[in-house]
Amino acid sequence: MTVIVRDFRPADAEDWVRIRRAALPYMVTTPEHVVHDLSRAHPDKRYRLLVAEEDGQLIGTAQVGLAYDSPEPGQGFCNPYTHPEHTGRGAGALLLETAEEHLAREGATTVHAWVLDAPSNHAFAERRGYAPSRSAHFLHLDLAGGDLPPRQEPPAGVELRTAADFADDPRPLFELDAETAADEPGDIPAELTDYEDWLDHTWNVPLLDHGLTTVAVVDGEPAAFSLAETDGLTRYMSGMTGTRRAYRGRGLARLAKNDSLHRARAAGYTDAYTGNDTANGPMLAVNRWLGYEVCATEVRYVRGLG
Repeated sequence: MTVIVRDFRPADAEDWVRIRRAALPYMVTTPEHVVHDLSRAHPDKRYRLLVAEEDGQLIGTAQVGLAYDSPEPGQGFCNPYTHPEHTGRGAGALLLETAEEHLAREGATTVHAWVLDAPSNHAFAERRGYAPSRSAHFLHLDLAGGDLPPRQEPPAGVELRTAADFADDPRPLFELDAETAADEPGDIPAELTDYEDWLDHTWNVPLLDHGLTTVAVVDGEPAAFSLAETDGLTRYMSGMTGTRRAYRGRGLARLAKNDSLHRARAAGYTDAYTGNDTANGPMLAVNRWLGYEVCATEVRYVRGLG
């Protein structure tokens, strides 16, 4: 049996999602989103989707590119995953090798990769020169059978709206997202400065549900939000939750996320997922209050490209 690595084709989308759901069931994705993500990628991202194929069957995937929105140049990323039933056949190593060659040609000086917290995964990364950096949790909430905190009445001067209310002019949400993203813990700092690019990669992505995304508005200004991504069936994921600096400490992120989850449950979604850097104490506290439980942990590994 021979394993080869090649570029993703649109016809691979269903298999791509099948592999990702098996290897990383805590994320929400759809075939439409995979195709959109690649076709609308910013040219400076140098984005590639790779697949590992064994005798005509797809068994592994990898996302590869540059963090083009980072003020630190040369930051590359690669996230390879192999279907759990097909590990040990060299697919992960071949995906990573192909990705590193691509990133080196495109000027990357550093590669960042997420690794699920298991001894075999740590050993795989460390054998290839990667060193552990930070960690993050995946969390799960049973929307069908679990108990959500009751909906809260917004404080005076605060209104809960949805992203759909900003359909004519989403720029205020872009400004809110940009400020909160700049303060998010991570190895690669991000600066959201390109509104048109944000429209492509946040506002218009197939996963985003405008009606389930809640925005807390204070005196007419969007102050906090909880962005909802769904598969259109049963799975919901918080893409981002945050508050503008001037409004922090007032419980607005918790208010918005709780409202979004109530909307999702009413719409028939049964499983909610979210992710948190393990150092993000305030957001972890919000998620514990909402009833989320840690279901997996991943570690960010980093390697320099000489």
